[in-house]
Amino acid sequence: MSKYTEIYGVDISKDVFDVYGSQTGSNQFKNDCQGFKKFLKVLSKETLVVMEATGYYHYRLAQFLHGQGILVSVVNPLSVKRFIQMKLAKVKTDKSDAKAISEYGQMNEVPLYNALTEVQSECLQLFRLLDSYLKHRTAIKNKLKGEEALGVPSKFVYRSLRRNLNHLNKEIESIESRLLELVKQDQQQQLTLLKSIPGMGMKTALFLIVVTEGFSRFNSASELCSYVGVTPTIRESGSSVRGRSRISKVGNKKLRNLLFLCAFSACKHNKGCRELYERIIAKGKSKKLALIAVSNKLLKQAFAIAKSGLPYDENFMSKLA
Repeated sequence: MSKYTEIYGVDISKDVFDVYGSQTGSNQFKNDCQGFKKFLKVLSKETLVVMEATGYYHYRLAQFLHGQGILVSVVNPLSVKRFIQMKLAKVKTDKSDAKAISEYGQMNEVPLYNALTEVQSECLQLFRLLDSYLKHRTAIKNKLKGEEALGVPSKFVYRSLRRNLNHLNKEIESIESRLLELVKQDQQQQLTLLKSIPGMGMKTALFLIVVTEGFSRFNSASELCSYVGVTPTIRESGSSVRGRSRISKVGNKKLRNLLFLCAFSACKHNKGCRELYERIIAKGKSKKLALIAVSNKLLKQAFAIAKSGLPYDENFMSKLA
């Protein structure tokens, strides 16, 4: 028996969001303030609204409903996708997705959404902008190399690219400075604790604090590792199918890449990570697989330290699975 009078599933896109209520059926609203207010009128305090994490689109609605006292749950899109696949659904529309999300909320214990503080919200916006600028900078660097490969690049083109690159470097530096300022203001102790881990860089520590909301979003290290996407998947079936273990491509790609870069340093300076790396290599496994395992261990160390409130201890952390 559900503890909610009704569970709504929401499939949200840029312009509209489709809603399916476990009692009232389908509806559709505009993805703007007026649409939010119209949706609010059909809700009672005992209802639960379930939606997928869809980047920018879900955030405004979740924040609005939470601010109005409505219970909201933001779930992993992969979980819903697997739920739909298990039902062998042949029809896929926005309305059918909203219904599937509602049914997922009825059949599973879903986590309740906690609204972000102003600091957390600005940090997430800064990281999105930073990620966009970093990709743009990489593209310009590649373009510069391409122009240089011509042998006689156009001076006008070359100077324009250089100006653009210099501007991006300044903007990136400014964003990183603002991020550091905000995290120090909100989570100075946690930042200090994470930086005590050998191999953990400042940027990775900042990103971890922001995307995990100070590690409050996760109840276990394994949940966090799955979210980031550094948990190996095993490809085996009976006696005939044997595949390489590999990480899931689902997860926070940016954080996964940062951890992978940290793993190189951790293999040298972090006792537990170094021993793990050497043990895997000694078994004849690839260096890449060993570095993924180190990334996983680094994340578990970060989770243990953040939850305990104690700085890195070499003897304790080397034993952490």
